[in-house]
Amino acid sequence: MDFQVGHVPESGSPSHLLRLVSTGQASSRSDLVRLVKLAPSTVSARVEHLLSHGYLHESGSGRSQGGRRPRLLEIRKDGGMLLAADFGSRHARLAAIDVAGRVHVVHEYAWDLAEGPEHTVDWLVERCQDLLASPAMGGVPARGLGIGLPGPVDHHRGQVVLPSRMPGWHSASIRGALSDRLGLPVVVENDANLMAVGEHLTARADVGHLLMVKMGTGIGCGVIAAGHLHHGAMGAAGDISHVQVPSAADIPCACGNTGCLETVASGAAITRGLEEQGLQVDRPADIVRLVESGNVAATTLVREAGRNLGEVLATVVNFFNPGLLVLGGALGVTQPLLAAVRGAIYERCLPLATESLEIDTATTGPNAGVIGAGLMVLEQILSAPENGQEAAQR
Repeated sequence: MDFQVGHVPESGSPSHLLRLVSTGQASSRSDLVRLVKLAPSTVSARVEHLLSHGYLHESGSGRSQGGRRPRLLEIRKDGGMLLAADFGSRHARLAAIDVAGRVHVVHEYAWDLAEGPEHTVDWLVERCQDLLASPAMGGVPARGLGIGLPGPVDHHRGQVVLPSRMPGWHSASIRGALSDRLGLPVVVENDANLMAVGEHLTARADVGHLLMVKMGTGIGCGVIAAGHLHHGAMGAAGDISHVQVPSAADIPCACGNTGCLETVASGAAITRGLEEQGLQVDRPADIVRLVESGNVAATTLVREAGRNLGEVLATVVNFFNPGLLVLGGALGVTQPLLAAVRGAIYERCLPLATESLEIDTATTGPNAGVIGAGLMVLEQILSAPENGQEAAQR
């Protein structure tokens, strides 16, 4: 079957029930019925599935509320791990996430996506096999693999589409190759989308409308609308990096156009500006270190990038009216960037659009992408017909 991707848990879905138990909001079937407002028989059937597939176990009896004492539900410690890989242009973050969304182990590697999809698949298979064999997994089996890539992804096919910073990746479909070689269901998504899912599900579940902006070598944006990840018609929703801005004038962009936001506000643009001033930086983390050490040139360029980014986001905020705007990625933690974005938005937006708007950095930090990748592949496994891993792989 075609392993569809791109959803976050529906209310009352098996993965939603699992999250309610893992966060302590529910400890019994009656708690779940009360929270999701579905028929007891429906909730019971889904709980039975989670029990039979090893995600949950019953651990005893709770306090009676006037009838029989309820059987208590807990996440199984051996309930399986989700592997997650979050790629930047020249690095990758690989992690093992449990079914409750907790990160158990995470490694960061240098890897250049310019090596192409075939070499990347070979490299990732080796890293995943190493992780699966490591003591960190504690002998717990892996249930799936989620991957984030810094470019547009057709979420139905798991296929990269017209990426501006990933030469040789257009139409690359790596999901099937990885699934065959690892024997696991695989989800491939845009990295900013996964960051939005990770931040939303683990830290901001009460926010229905959220924008997650990733600031790294490039710029990405994930959109949560009415509690669900929004892809748009072709998976390009949230792509603000190629919006034209006056300050970029006729600067050529990797996409083939001129004047794109990415040419003046991305990590690559800041790096170029620093090199013109005689400062050598290799990656966005180096820019952050310069800013934190008080370097005037780096701070000025980051502040200018934030202003340009904020002017574009002001239009998005007026149009979409989110309740929360989150800055993530390597550069998203810098205070000059955050302050400049806030200033531009509050200056340019309608008061009604910003009346209840919160602008903040990611609570999940650098793990937002891997958490989102793990939780998204879990949702796909549990939403497959008959649920279960085998159905997802066929």
